[in-house]
Amino acid sequence: MSYTKLIYHVILRPHQGTAPIIETHERELYAYILGFCKQHNCKLYRINGMPDHIHLLVSIHPSISVSSFVHDLKLATHRMMSATPDRFPGFRGWENGYCALTYSETEKETVRQYIIRQKEHHNAHHVSARDELKALLRECGVEFDERYI
Repeated sequence: MSYTKLIYHVILRPHQGTAPIIETHERELYAYILGFCKQHNCKLYRINGMPDHIHLLVSIHPSISVSSFVHDLKLATHRMMSATPDRFPGFRGWENGYCALTYSETEKETVRQYIIRQKEHHNAHHVSARDELKALLRECGVEFDERYI
């Protein structure tokens, strides 16, 4: 018997910095992602975001690699969002890359609260998605190339 608990903070951005995830339809996208996670035996602890990016706190089943999970999620949501362009205006796909940071069970609630407060964080503090990503990467000790942020 194997025992695992793999908790990831995943961040996705639409292609070329567009902002197609409008607040009136974001719950539809989030519900779709919840269904996707359930279908893949993954547990979605929290999802939230802004028009130009989304955050997921998810436990990915150990039989699925992180890159496969993100790839399949991007394909599925791309189809869903492209099929309803009136709800997700200007959506042309997701950026090629993604961010996936690991957290322990003891850190899970802190990250969950951070994701809950996304709109407050960005609106009150005027933090761009780019600056937020750079800060998270630095906090986790991940080296990055500014050209690809």
